[in-house]
Amino acid sequence: MKILIVSDTHRRHVNLEHLIQRVGSLDLVIHLGDAEGEEDVIASIVGCPLEIIAGNNDFFSRLEKEKELQLGKYKVLLTHGHYYYVTVGIEQLVEEACARGKNIVMFGHTHRPCIEYKDGITVLNPGSISFPRQEGRRPSYILMEIDREGEAHYTINYLW
Repeated sequence: MKILIVSDTHRRHVNLEHLIQRVGSLDLVIHLGDAEGEEDVIASIVGCPLEIIAGNNDFFSRLEKEKELQLGKYKVLLTHGHYYYVTVGIEQLVEEACARGKNIVMFGHTHRPCIEYKDGITVLNPGSISFPRQEGRRPSYILMEIDREGEAHYTINYLW
């Protein structure tokens, strides 16, 4: 299973379009918020199942604030992250994921990519493919692949 994880597109889809062409066939795309009302446009771009949640800039959105998914053997929490103060650290986010019995928590909001492992939880943030904020400011995303044995593998990737 090949899963693309993105966040914080903020109505700018050019990089998402390039990315979809680059990565090829996907089983699922996860968007972690701040689509700013463009979820239908994003769905038409990705051309596969899409899980998308609301971010702090998704005003008047009917999107869910969080979702819980099962991806293979993994229990996953999707959140934008702003309710857990992720700009100052991931501690509250990890605590929430543990309390809900999740293996993986995915978030956005910071526009900075990371893959961390804490207290038995895999913490993923794809950064932003539209407005990156990490050093070098390269548009980023995460590819998650679940292999034949059911094990998940994650890589942070850059559009250029």
